[in-house]
Amino acid sequence: MSKKPTSEFIHGPDVPYDVHNPAAVQAFWQDAVQHQGLEALRAKRGRPKKSETDRKEQIALRVDADVLAWYRALGGGWQTKMNAVLKAYRDATNA
Repeated sequence: MSKKPTSEFIHGPDVPYDVHNPAAVQAFWQDAVQHQGLEALRAKRGRPKKSETDRKEQIALRVDADVLAWYRALGGGWQTKMNAVLKAYRDATNA
């Protein structure tokens, strides 16, 4: 019975430097950023907060099926395009 190729040690060390060489360790970690704690990590997660004027409001809107199908056929960003059309209509009627 032959050995499976995965049973042999085929990978190098887990670290990319010689752990017994202090100069190599120092050189590898010299540009590392010091850990600031979990609160700093949590604060950076997700999308950045938008200002009050830039935030969107979720609503339920009834639209004819053919209009909705047309917008969806435009591909990704169809909701943003629909919003732009509504804004253009608002601006045209307020002039």
